[in-house]
Amino acid sequence: MGKLVSTLFITLDGVYQAPGGPQEDTRGGFTHGGWSFPYADEDFGRFINEVFARPAAFLLGRRTYDIFATYWPKVTDPADPVASKLNSLPKYVPSSTLTDPGWAGTTVLSGDPVEEVTALKERTDGEIQVHGSGALVRSLLALGLVDTLHLLTLPVVLGSGFRLFPEGAVPTAFEHAGGSVTGAGVSVQTYDVAGRPQYGEFGLPEDA
Repeated sequence: MGKLVSTLFITLDGVYQAPGGPQEDTRGGFTHGGWSFPYADEDFGRFINEVFARPAAFLLGRRTYDIFATYWPKVTDPADPVASKLNSLPKYVPSSTLTDPGWAGTTVLSGDPVEEVTALKERTDGEIQVHGSGALVRSLLALGLVDTLHLLTLPVVLGSGFRLFPEGAVPTAFEHAGGSVTGAGVSVQTYDVAGRPQYGEFGLPEDA
């Protein structure tokens, strides 16, 4: 049975929109694209390379898929740890509008997302990786389909943009599974999904 693993870059105020470049995603008049660039040091690159050493398949949101599909097929160096996996391994895209994907190895999932992703996990041996795709990750978390979340929090506040956990997100508990901080100050933390939150109360001592 496969494990669904999400890797996401977010800001201190929870924005995930357009980390990679100014034109990556300008929806809503977003003008801060490319905010991850100043923090891409050796530690950052090493972690990303480690993540890309493990996938068996990729599950990508439609917008992230379109961004990736215009870039990674052009990176043909077989020694590139990211391009070699993205170009050679199976890619799955939940979409009702993508009908003729041009990137080799792409399968469109147009049916019920729970059934499709559950079946994908059952027939995959290893990690099914989701990169970016914040809206998809939020949906998958709400449906209980994510196993592990790598959250890379960058030391920057943008004040606008799409947030990973906006008002109305499904309450979810996580168990910390490891982490580090890069030389540039990016907090790299790994969380396993642990169901719904538990609650308690800090009461006064009985003899107070």
